[in-house]
Amino acid sequence: MTSAQVDTEKAPEEGYERGLGSRQVQMIAIGGAIGVGLFLGAGANIAKAGPSLILMYALAGVIIFFIMRALGELLLYRPVSGSFAEYSREFLGPFFGYFTGWTYWLMWVVTGMAELTAAAIYVNYWFPSVPQWTTALVFLLVLFAANLISVKLFGEIEFWFSMVKVTALIGTIVIGLGVLTFGFSSAGDTAAVSNLWAFDGFFPKGIGSSLMTLQGVMFAYLAVELVGVTAGESENPEKTLPKAINTLPWRIALFYVGALTVILCVVKWTEFSEGVSPFVAAFAKIGIPAGAAIVNFVVLTAALSSCNSGMYSTGRMLRNLAESGEAPAVFKKLSSTKTPAFGITVSMLFMGIGVILNYIVPEKAFGYVVSVATAAGIWTWLMILVSHVLYRRAVDAGRLPASSFPAPGGAKCSWVAIAFLLFVTGIIAYDADSRVCLYVMAGWAVALGIGWLVLKSRNPEVTQRREPEFDKVG
Repeated sequence: MTSAQVDTEKAPEEGYERGLGSRQVQMIAIGGAIGVGLFLGAGANIAKAGPSLILMYALAGVIIFFIMRALGELLLYRPVSGSFAEYSREFLGPFFGYFTGWTYWLMWVVTGMAELTAAAIYVNYWFPSVPQWTTALVFLLVLFAANLISVKLFGEIEFWFSMVKVTALIGTIVIGLGVLTFGFSSAGDTAAVSNLWAFDGFFPKGIGSSLMTLQGVMFAYLAVELVGVTAGESENPEKTLPKAINTLPWRIALFYVGALTVILCVVKWTEFSEGVSPFVAAFAKIGIPAGAAIVNFVVLTAALSSCNSGMYSTGRMLRNLAESGEAPAVFKKLSSTKTPAFGITVSMLFMGIGVILNYIVPEKAFGYVVSVATAAGIWTWLMILVSHVLYRRAVDAGRLPASSFPAPGGAKCSWVAIAFLLFVTGIIAYDADSRVCLYVMAGWAVALGIGWLVLKSRNPEVTQRREPEFDKVG
């Protein structure tokens, strides 16, 4: 056993099984960057922005890389599970740790709702008579059972879900390039690179409409930070985390920018609409009916993969909050299989609200939860970036040790990313349909504020700054 592994076992989350190997952490990182936001949400965004959506994904991808390098520097300074809450707690104060931990939990609960909704929509492709809420409930219970068994099973399920997604995306790109190059299939006559600008230009609805899609684009990138949650259960975070983060640019370039570019060359953008996966539509256009069914299966696994990740991360975040005295102590307990079973169970029950939404408003369920999840995700990313800026100040002043994985550009890139996220928040506020999520977040902030006051009156020492554990310095 290496000294790095010995050190890792001293992390504050002692008690977890270090059951996630390099192979699984890499695939969790890749899978986290390929979600239902790409497979389903891109259809509506293409209809709104046309080919310029490619540029929006590329722009947002650069910002996501800045966020992940900031997180990477913090993780190698002090790798802990529930990392975002821990860093907010250390650099901004206990209230921000409490607020970030609970908000990240909310993000994954509502993301789980979105993914269950998407999964139910995909199953309707084969079984249109089956009610959406029934399918959502079945998937919820199956993934819940898998997460209770062990972290190894979670990692293995996530590995194969991610493998399916990656294989399918590469297959889509290869087939699309074949159609463009050799002109085979029913799409061969109309497929051309000129489709990117031939129908009212690259910005057919104007730059303003393109920018309005950024909220949906950012939702597509939610979960890339999941690598940070795995820190407490990775076999060797010093090696696996930097590798996972550094491969992010090519993953974004290939899976988002590359795949969308090929699809929009093969099928003109005017043929896409909301609620239809661009991948399914592209295969149907090419004339491979079985191909469309295969892609539908792939996007189903993408949705289930994300919901699976949600159950994993919510249980860990509740345990982190409980260990800090910011959630009921019962969430600290681990089951005999070393999983935070009670936290997973409570989170699953809240995700069940998504099943109710699918029963009441099946046609609007996805849009509602996407906007709330995006707002919660933006808060999490902002806390990572602000924590990073404050950490760099402390390092420059000699108060803290330097990380072994410094972010390029130091705090400058974090400031750029902060400005971008505030701009996206402004877009959400401007859009009447998505603005409701800010009202939800305001209500959430009030509820957490009241909870904090209650916590402070019952247990004042919990609300005071505490020195972090420094057993782990990368």
